[in-house]
Amino acid sequence: MNRDHEKQATGDERFVNSFFYRMGKWSAHRKWLVILAWLVILAGVNMGSSALNGTFNAHLSLPNSPTQIGANLINSHTNQPISNSNIQTGSVVFHVSDSTLMNQRSVIEKAVQSISSIKNVKTASDPFKTISPNNQVAISSIEYASNVTTLTRSDAAAVDSAVSEAREKGVSVDYGGDLGSAASPSAKNANSEIIGIGIAILVLLFTFGSVLATVVPILSAVIGVFAGLGTLGILSAWFQFPSESPTIAVMMGLGVGIDYALFLGTRFRQLVKNGVEPKEAVGQTVATSGRAVVIAAITVIISLLGLYASGIVFIGQLGLSACITVFVAALSSITLVPALLGVAGRHIDKLKVRKYPVAEASRESTAWQRYGEKLSRHPAVYLAVAVVFLIILALPVITIQIGNPGVHATSSQYTQRRASDAIDAGFGIGYQAQLAIALKVPNGQTDSQIQSTALSLRQSLLSTQGIQSVTPLQLTSDRALLLSKAIPTTSSTDPATATLVHTLQNKILPDQLSAKGYAGYVTGGVASSFALQESVASSLPIIILVVVATAVLFMLLTFRSPLLAIKAGVINLLSIGASYGVLVAVFQWGWGSSFIGMPEAVTIVPYVPMLMFAIIFGLSMDYEVFLLSRVRESWMEGKSNSQSVINGLSITGRIINCAAVIMACVFLSFLLLPSATIKMLSLGLGVSVIIDATIVRLVIVPCAMFLFSRANWWTPRWLDRILPHLEP
Repeated sequence: MNRDHEKQATGDERFVNSFFYRMGKWSAHRKWLVILAWLVILAGVNMGSSALNGTFNAHLSLPNSPTQIGANLINSHTNQPISNSNIQTGSVVFHVSDSTLMNQRSVIEKAVQSISSIKNVKTASDPFKTISPNNQVAISSIEYASNVTTLTRSDAAAVDSAVSEAREKGVSVDYGGDLGSAASPSAKNANSEIIGIGIAILVLLFTFGSVLATVVPILSAVIGVFAGLGTLGILSAWFQFPSESPTIAVMMGLGVGIDYALFLGTRFRQLVKNGVEPKEAVGQTVATSGRAVVIAAITVIISLLGLYASGIVFIGQLGLSACITVFVAALSSITLVPALLGVAGRHIDKLKVRKYPVAEASRESTAWQRYGEKLSRHPAVYLAVAVVFLIILALPVITIQIGNPGVHATSSQYTQRRASDAIDAGFGIGYQAQLAIALKVPNGQTDSQIQSTALSLRQSLLSTQGIQSVTPLQLTSDRALLLSKAIPTTSSTDPATATLVHTLQNKILPDQLSAKGYAGYVTGGVASSFALQESVASSLPIIILVVVATAVLFMLLTFRSPLLAIKAGVINLLSIGASYGVLVAVFQWGWGSSFIGMPEAVTIVPYVPMLMFAIIFGLSMDYEVFLLSRVRESWMEGKSNSQSVINGLSITGRIINCAAVIMACVFLSFLLLPSATIKMLSLGLGVSVIIDATIVRLVIVPCAMFLFSRANWWTPRWLDRILPHLEP
């Protein structure tokens, strides 16, 4: 047996001591056991999720904020909670345009009586107590029993049945709140998943040219996503996760899961083609590409967990939901993927559909080799052009406006939008921006003192610019609170309303109440939305600092190069700025927004920039790790800096492009969903992946490395001594 065959049989001495090598080879040897274990885990977590019946809700809380303190007081001292994630509510809006509702009073009252008799409906208010001045719009508020954790299409159908006679008589009926969400038509996540997976299959067939090689990443990603969703479902029984969590988890799980398996599959096929025995090839694949995958996944997870630094649990939980599927994808990459590759073995290229797949291109003869050599001749010029282009893309971010677009982000095909438009027409644009005022009454106050405070405060509120009307302050039955509602002259999305909330909370209420011992709070959904905007604005710099610092530190530990670590952080910030710019141009300026189902220009959802930053920064590091890992391999083999960069680029260029196309298509497929938040994340993430995998990874990074030369791999001696070794 010659030396090469001996190495193939006993294992390459470079990898035999590597944990990843042993893990990959073990999974390939015990392939059926590993596959069975994953199927058992998949079934177990999904059965557990169904049995525990966890829920996801869209309610937001900001602990210790004035809006949340006020909401908690109202929830504690009244039987009409205004902010309680356990209570499902809705509004039934009766409206006509060419007559008055008084002509249909009997049929409307009959409809409300029928709604009250629906199972699990606790109360349905008299709509004629909330009727517009022109008598054309009336609102019945519905509260469901406390044991109802979410409303479904069947709940909406029951209300449809109750109001059917009113509709037959010419009364338009639409819904708002949780009931409106249940009644609205919605694209299912499954549609986006199917489209994303379908495009991924086509790209993989183009890349590998083989059906069997395509099945491995698709199968591993799908199993990983469903295992991750099952785990998330189990956790949701004990912890509150936002309603967008499953969608974000699927989006991230599919994107990184397919990409990770793609990188492993490419390395495995190259090794087998070079004559390495399949099980040995699996071991070497996991020791190299598998290690890079784990490093990339850890970087993504670190970025996502950095969202907890915002202090907003709601946002931190969104990041955690994505972390779960990313973690499962990484675990699948070093266990399930090696097992599937072990099953495929030398037959990985069977069932060919393309004679010359992308992944088989020779390093020395590819266009990428020539492309790298071209970049190396004028790196400063190409770098300058690419940086200027990204700066131009980022320019719109200067005009970014943060705010909750609400139902205005949906079209009139949705009942919530029709209900909202009817209320605006009947009651004025400020009605849906109404603010709850809660005053905590100090002990020992007499009736006359309480009444005096209530009257003087109401007069002060009525004289405040921007307030249309204020209801008389009412004392709760336990004499603990004085409650009122103030209706602004501006809408819930108008910056003037945000200014009004700030003025009331920080000036009017303290000036009027502090000397008397009262504590005043402005609360309600609109006030909470503005509080979130302020919290995000103050937290975003902290998030950026934490995420960038931890990711740069991790890159330093991995590649032992201060310059490469700092360069990665700076370049990724530039890439993220460009993605923000595209987001503002499309959603806020309205450029092409109609093509993605947005009926009008809207403000950017407050927490989208923060969530985008964490995800994009983590994913950007993914491609950085894959590229630098190959460059570093060549450098460690004794190649020059320029040749190492060219080799790394020629080997990974095509695969990074294919991986980026897959991930971008997975993200962009979620544009089909009606949620404005998901649309923004979908477009922002899809565009960012394209920018990162092309302009950044294939132009800026190699050009910068050409210019830095040997400094890329320089580490100060004092730093080299204290850095731990993370070699495979």
